[in-house]
Amino acid sequence: MNAIEESVAPMATFDVERIRRDFPVLQERVRGKELIYLDNAATTQKPLTVAYALQHYYTSENANIHRGVHLLSQQATFSYERARGRVGQFLNAAEPGEIVFLRGATEAVNLVAHGYGRQHVGPGDEVIVSQMEHHSNIVPWQVLCEEKGATLRVAPINDAGELLLEEYEGLLSERTKIVAVTHASNALGTVNPVQEMTAMAHKFGAVMLVDGAQGVPHMSVDVREIGCDFYVFSGHKLFAPTGIGVLYGKKDLLNAMPPWETGGGMIQRVSFEQGTTYADVPMRFEAGTPHIAGAIGLAAAIDYVNAIGPAVIAEYEDELLRYVTEQLEDVEGITLIGTAKEKVGVVSFVMDDAHPHDIGTILDAEGIAVRAGHHCAQPLMQFYNVPATVRASLAFYNTRAEMDALVTGIRKVREVFK
Repeated sequence: MNAIEESVAPMATFDVERIRRDFPVLQERVRGKELIYLDNAATTQKPLTVAYALQHYYTSENANIHRGVHLLSQQATFSYERARGRVGQFLNAAEPGEIVFLRGATEAVNLVAHGYGRQHVGPGDEVIVSQMEHHSNIVPWQVLCEEKGATLRVAPINDAGELLLEEYEGLLSERTKIVAVTHASNALGTVNPVQEMTAMAHKFGAVMLVDGAQGVPHMSVDVREIGCDFYVFSGHKLFAPTGIGVLYGKKDLLNAMPPWETGGGMIQRVSFEQGTTYADVPMRFEAGTPHIAGAIGLAAAIDYVNAIGPAVIAEYEDELLRYVTEQLEDVEGITLIGTAKEKVGVVSFVMDDAHPHDIGTILDAEGIAVRAGHHCAQPLMQFYNVPATVRASLAFYNTRAEMDALVTGIRKVREVFK
């Protein structure tokens, strides 16, 4: 068994200390303290198996893919298309051709907005998003609606950060062409009932796009069970390299979409006299040289997650979230933002008389990395009437001891601002 195979061997039992050894950065020190990394909703750390996969590609089979007849090109093409298959299996897509590699969830949403939205949204039509969306799942739809004379509708939430399902259902009508909603909120951790929401949208003939950037790192995702038409996510939030992401789309919808970017790799034939014809999906949407190494690294990350088990990860992170939430509820002056019953590992809060940026800076002095700001969710911050929150976001390599250190650090902050 080589180093890569050993690092993704299935675990008989969940062993967080063994897992932590696979992430060298977690042994680093920050400002003289052991690093406690709680900014996983922004980007996750990478296991050695991902680094090995990248190293192997760049040192042993680096070549451009497709069309090459030489051996290195054939090897690189095999690894790249194998990665597509891995992602398809991970999401339970009907076939690998439903998987498009892009730079991330942001580019994937924009591709759907341009490729599908421009064809199917017109004056008087409506697009629905939720109050808790990331800017990347708001702005493309705003731009589309402005361009087409359509209306952007917003599904409301309650004070706990839960989507109001009846109000969402009331927004749906024959005018609804697209619903775009997050699987799990990056700012609150709220998990939305996307399967039920998809069924509701389909009753009115609307298509459903699910932003899974915070879904795939924390739970099992079955796109066929959800029933959604499009599902997007970013690799770097799934322990994979930056600059690689995925658009899942039902094959018939992808086949009917025109390309967004054009260039090499996505064409079938180019002629000055007869014009250009485009390649079949998914290559139609992968113009130019793709992030080959990124796709290979994403496959390695998926293998790593599968070796632990998405259900095992979800159970461990849920216990960790409940533990730290209970601890924070006992800290005077803390208000938790987002207390939904169904959540992934995100805890956001504000503190009396202390700006989130100050809290983040003081915690950094303790070696604790959290995120402070509006989390690219300014409409959500407006709903809660706060300028920003402090967000601690968890991964399966975090520990109870780190949760204790976070709470201790927050208590120190509290003493400063009393």
